[in-house]
Amino acid sequence: MDKNSNLYRMRQKYISHPLQGFGAYLLYWLFAIMPVDMASNFGGWLLRTIGTKVGQSKKARNNLIKAFPEKSADEIEKIIADMWENLGRSAAEIPHLHKMRPGGSRIEIICAENGRALKDDGKPGLFFTGHIGNWEVSMCIAAVLEMDMMSVYRAPDNPWVDDLFMRARKTFRGQLVQKGPDGARKLTRFLKQGGHACMLVDQKMSDGIPVPFFGRDAMTAPALAQFALKYDAPIIPVRVERLQGAHFRMTFYPALPVTRTGDRHADVAKIMTDVNAVLESWIRERPEQWLWVHRRWPN
Repeated sequence: MDKNSNLYRMRQKYISHPLQGFGAYLLYWLFAIMPVDMASNFGGWLLRTIGTKVGQSKKARNNLIKAFPEKSADEIEKIIADMWENLGRSAAEIPHLHKMRPGGSRIEIICAENGRALKDDGKPGLFFTGHIGNWEVSMCIAAVLEMDMMSVYRAPDNPWVDDLFMRARKTFRGQLVQKGPDGARKLTRFLKQGGHACMLVDQKMSDGIPVPFFGRDAMTAPALAQFALKYDAPIIPVRVERLQGAHFRMTFYPALPVTRTGDRHADVAKIMTDVNAVLESWIRERPEQWLWVHRRWPN
């Protein structure tokens, strides 16, 4: 490691990350002392006001123009503003996640029987969703289905911020493992023992496989399909959408068809193509609820 790289890491560890962490904790506790609806409304207003003025909006605009060439400039700008509002609401709701009980007034559950069908079938099971609505609400999938579950997540670079997310996820029923080699080993052992896992599958993976998404190839993690084929595990799509304010709908869809042709690479590509098609259909219905600032496609 050269001197400049070492200096950068030291600045991050002892200056940047603590300062960012202090700001994150301040906002967390500010939202925590508010009633959930007030926090959601304020967070949505705040990020809608600020977000449209930051450089990340340019990335969202470019993605939206390519994904929806038929939409006007005004329609694109409205989606961007609504996206920032959704992100602001989602951030402000994090301290209140433990109050949101599935099946209560905050989270409507649809077709849970599709998920429960995996509970006693004697096989491992896989559930997938995306960064849609408030995706942290997907942490209650295990509670809805009354089954222990393993969820893979990407830890923020800042350990202070990661600590806040883990605090909010304390009611998750099961195990949380970080994305990476160690997490993959834990997940493999868990599925081999007949466990169930939930994965967010709409992020770019540089060493993934190219799969169509909004008409363009997007580098996509193949792990979901690989596990399904290896362990004969059904795949259940789970959609979490924001209805109004801090109210959500969680829908469990029928298992995706998994075919085996003898060509493993082709089978993995087919499954992930179907997965991306499901995600795309959800996003097209409510484009403002997806994370358009993510660098999903190659430049």
